[in-house]
Amino acid sequence: MDPLSADSFISLGSRLYWLLLLTLLLCRGMDVLSTRVATPNLVLEGNPIAKLLGWRWLLPINFGFCVTLAAWPLPAIMLGTMSVLVAARNFQSAWLMRSMGEEAYRAWHIQRIQETRVTLYLFCLAGESGLIAAFGAVIILFGDSVVLLGIGWGTVGYASAVAFYILLARWRLRRATLRKARRAAIENTPLVSVALRENPQPEGK
Repeated sequence: MDPLSADSFISLGSRLYWLLLLTLLLCRGMDVLSTRVATPNLVLEGNPIAKLLGWRWLLPINFGFCVTLAAWPLPAIMLGTMSVLVAARNFQSAWLMRSMGEEAYRAWHIQRIQETRVTLYLFCLAGESGLIAAFGAVIILFGDSVVLLGIGWGTVGYASAVAFYILLARWRLRRATLRKARRAAIENTPLVSVALRENPQPEGK
């Protein structure tokens, strides 16, 4: 049986296992390193689970995940591809995040989003994720090996993850804005009532 068939497992400790493990560790390491450079306090981390776990648990969990998944070639290649693409995306803006500071960058980014039409924002997001997913789909369609299939599905998975987490962040931002508006309305209601009692409007003739 081909050790790199899509549905096969490989034995622990084999040469291929160690090769896949090393590849996974390097790819996941780049993802972790880029995240560390961009947002050392995880303020800008888009994955709520990773933010909840924190650095104390992220590293050992990632290591254990790599050790386990290295025995299954297709998912291992998919995860490695996604990790490299995520790392490249992080490094693209990491210098700006660090120079501005995490909180300042988040405030600046939120302000830019709020000043952009929703339709334009979603159109650009669809263009980014859709084009990347289309590239991955072509690799899947014409790929004739588990390596190409893994890269293709990893690319599609990356595009899907980008769209999901950006939409999640947008939804959470909208919820926070609505809560803030409702709270402000509730806090201002007594003030408006007092003002009307003290300064009643003249009756119309």
